[in-house]
Amino acid sequence: MRLQKFLAHAGIASRRKAEEFIVAGHVRVNGSVVRELGTSVTDSDRVELAGKPVVIPDVKRYLVLNKPVKVMTTMRDPGGRRTVASLIPREGGRVVPVGRLDYETAGVLLMTNDGELAHVLTHPRFGVEKTYRAVVQGRLQGEDMKRFLDGMRLDDGRSEPAKVRVVRAGPAASEVDVTIHEGRNRQVRRMFEATAHPVISLVRLRFGPLSLGDLRPGVWREATEKELSSLRAIASNAESADLDR
Repeated sequence: MRLQKFLAHAGIASRRKAEEFIVAGHVRVNGSVVRELGTSVTDSDRVELAGKPVVIPDVKRYLVLNKPVKVMTTMRDPGGRRTVASLIPREGGRVVPVGRLDYETAGVLLMTNDGELAHVLTHPRFGVEKTYRAVVQGRLQGEDMKRFLDGMRLDDGRSEPAKVRVVRAGPAASEVDVTIHEGRNRQVRRMFEATAHPVISLVRLRFGPLSLGDLRPGVWREATEKELSSLRAIASNAESADLDR
């Protein structure tokens, strides 16, 4: 198994982040620093990251969390702000968030120690759909809707077409569902800002096959068997697409 894939399987980080650790010289194999991407390791090799042993967990955990606003999607925050780590029990093994929700955005977030699945779900080539419900200022016009459907120019390039549905419209504020398959930073907020309808509040309703449902803010649950089956299907399709290329 490639070293970066081993680190991802161990739930340490995404494969891309694992590659950064390797190139930076933070990873040792059998006591020697390895910087070469694609280095192969086996179960008999001793792998360390920053001096700590890395092992692939025997039991995979898949927790669905409703992240509240004003909570960081990280395991620790240098500024002392509350993180998602404080919402998940330590018993059962360490899990990490898959992808990011910004500080002011609430909603469904997967926490897992399945690094390979995390890699697939956040890989830009695979394009897992994410649905957000936004309350925005003003009433969207036809031209605004067309910009979402066609893709719009943002400061980091043109966005891919998005699905958009007005749930409730009013002169002061509107409620809109937006589905995207990209993972750009604060993308939904920036799309509404580009159409002159700033976001008042934002909640992620769905991430791939995972739905928020009636899960209360700050509460988590185990992923259902149906959800796990869908997640495994995504991973299997990604493996066929050979995302390691």
